[in-house]
Amino acid sequence: QVQVVESGGGLVQPGGSLRLSCAASGRIFSIAAMAWYRQAPGLQRELVADITSGGSTNYADSVKGRFTISRDGAKNTVYLQMNSLKPEDTAVYFCKAGGVRVLPLPEKDYWGQGTQVTVSS
Repeated sequence: QVQVVESGGGLVQPGGSLRLSCAASGRIFSIAAMAWYRQAPGLQRELVADITSGGSTNYADSVKGRFTISRDGAKNTVYLQMNSLKPEDTAVYFCKAGGVRVLPLPEKDYWGQGTQVTVSS
């Protein structure tokens, strides 16, 4: 019923920039919050940044000052602008649409398939 699709990953040199996009589609009534997570090989998935429907944002300490999350509520889309990228940012980046209301069903979270970001010279 709901699809979440990420795009924008790729290979970038250290110090470079990438912009990730994520769109949620389907018979969506509302979305409480959208978030970006990442998972590097051998590590647990971690929260990178999230943004509520009201526009409040939260960032992992490791990306503060370098990454910016934004949201287009009308399009159920979230973006992650990543600047000053470091090799340790290399991971699969996942988008989560949280608290999605598809009437008359209860709220549910939906995840995308992920997009690879590789930071390497």
